[in-house]
Amino acid sequence: MPGKRRFGRVRELPSGRWQARYKGPDGIDRPAPHTFDSKTSAERWLTLTEAEIIQGDWIDPDAGRVLFGNFARDWIEERPNLRPKTIQLYLYLLRSHLAPAFSARAMADIREPDVRRWRKKLLDAQVSAVTVAKAYRLLKAIFNTAVDDGLIRRNPCRIKGAGQEKSPERPVLTVPQVYALADAVPDRYRALVLLTVFGSLRWGELAALRRSDIDFQARTVRISRQLSEQRGGGFTFGPPKSEAGKRIVVVPDAVMPALRQHTIAFPAPGDEGLVFTTPTGRPLPHSRFRSVSGSRRFAQRACR
Repeated sequence: MPGKRRFGRVRELPSGRWQARYKGPDGIDRPAPHTFDSKTSAERWLTLTEAEIIQGDWIDPDAGRVLFGNFARDWIEERPNLRPKTIQLYLYLLRSHLAPAFSARAMADIREPDVRRWRKKLLDAQVSAVTVAKAYRLLKAIFNTAVDDGLIRRNPCRIKGAGQEKSPERPVLTVPQVYALADAVPDRYRALVLLTVFGSLRWGELAALRRSDIDFQARTVRISRQLSEQRGGGFTFGPPKSEAGKRIVVVPDAVMPALRQHTIAFPAPGDEGLVFTTPTGRPLPHSRFRSVSGSRRFAQRACR
């Protein structure tokens, strides 16, 4: 009579297939996730499972039963130092593109073919390639954490190049078109347009600019922070996206007169006052500028 197995046990089912069972490190008696066509196959599976336990590679099969929707929402909430705009983007991608396909499914049940079909469905639905790439990167990052947490063994996001963005080239205004655009907006925003283009500043950097950041004698602007809009309203000031974002920008001579005139016509309250604000002195939201005097439509016409 063959000796008793040291780890686990196998038995033949009425169907003729074989079942393997074992006691996990947590003391719970568990069956293998599937049955086997032979006793040898079942015993081989037990041997590999025992090796995983000994090496510390065993994963609790119940851990991966957490629903993707719950895990993804917790993942976003637990990310440290996320900027408000990044949180908004993640929540949008989750709500609009990830949740419909995966929210009600267990993490362990989402496999590589599921991800491939999901991505193809988005592209077939004419969702922009850039948005699909962003959604795929978010999905992959969420599953990377699930792997690190021991919920699943393998990340199902394995499509080569799927997270790379290939944005179409944006139209560029000529110098005369830039000045035409600056002349088309209200005087309060003329210097902002010129500084944006010729200083290569981001919107958040411009909106956070203080009077003390401008050195008229040296013809420079110091970038040390940026303005972020909060969900539901409100603003916060924070550092640039990276250390490289903290910099001194040399302003072209042609822009300095407009910037100087702006500080005279629309003076900031003290050195710490914002250079660019709404007529009531509040921080300037991006949405407001994009709609001022039809400037966005003008820019679109100027690029034709």
